[in-house]
Amino acid sequence: MDNKTLSIISYITLIGWLVAYFTGKDKADALLKYHLRQSLGIAIVSIIFNILFTIIASIVPSLSFLGFVGYAFVILWIIGIINAANGALKPIPLIGKWFEDKSSVVGKY
Repeated sequence: MDNKTLSIISYITLIGWLVAYFTGKDKADALLKYHLRQSLGIAIVSIIFNILFTIIASIVPSLSFLGFVGYAFVILWIIGIINAANGALKPIPLIGKWFEDKSSVVGKY
């Protein structure tokens, strides 16, 4: 698989991220490394928000409507997939700047 395909796959669940990371580890270019960082960042923030909203909704059931925030993460994932398919190194809106150069797992581009 080429790096553009692996960049797209990295956004498809954590399993897709692992496949993209281990398959492209030796031949990773700037595009793949960038999108690995972005998709990992979305996954981490999504998991944290999911845990927090679950706790909040269990304490205050009237705030269970906050679960709809999860749809925002789906939209962010779609934006990331579109950016990867276009070969663009654009950060994901709202949270992408945080993860442009933070992940030491992926390495520098």
